[in-house]
Amino acid sequence: MTTGAPSPTHPARPRRSRVRTFLPLGIAAWLVLEIWLLTVVAGAASGFTVFLILLTGLVLGSVVVKRAGRRALQNLNEALQRGGAPSDSSNGGGNGLMMLGGLLLMIPGLISDVLGLLLLIPPVQKALGRYAERTFDRKLREAGAGTLGGAFQQARMHQPDGKVVQGEVIRDEPQDAPRDRQRPPLTD
Repeated sequence: MTTGAPSPTHPARPRRSRVRTFLPLGIAAWLVLEIWLLTVVAGAASGFTVFLILLTGLVLGSVVVKRAGRRALQNLNEALQRGGAPSDSSNGGGNGLMMLGGLLLMIPGLISDVLGLLLLIPPVQKALGRYAERTFDRKLREAGAGTLGGAFQQARMHQPDGKVVQGEVIRDEPQDAPRDRQRPPLTD
């Protein structure tokens, strides 16, 4: 007997499972929309025009990803030479968003190209960077005290069959023991 209201024995459906349900549907709808839009453009202009648009997006995206990756590596090298953590204050943390924009440009489709081009605009990068930072800080505050490893372990323990047994393997064999002896099977 399941009802819409949560009960002590049947808690409300967690948000994570809703995401798992609707994410594939959203991706499928996005792909259908991309294909439809490409066919509309091909009908209005020509198939060669669509091919040139897709090729331009691929080339531009690869240049952007390479440039952003090189800049991120340079920031990391400078930070390691200083002996500190890398800071993205010089470009507002835009290397990751630039790489995402480049990847979106490389994906065939017009909607992904528009989103990728939007991510290359510095004011959009700064606004999204601030939003992501606020969201991340809020999620960390909601998570409460504890270590990040503890959070991962706790998340695993709440999954079905996610039992975690901590332990250490100690091998108590002499150094000159023969290696070819028969070992018992690990499972029955």
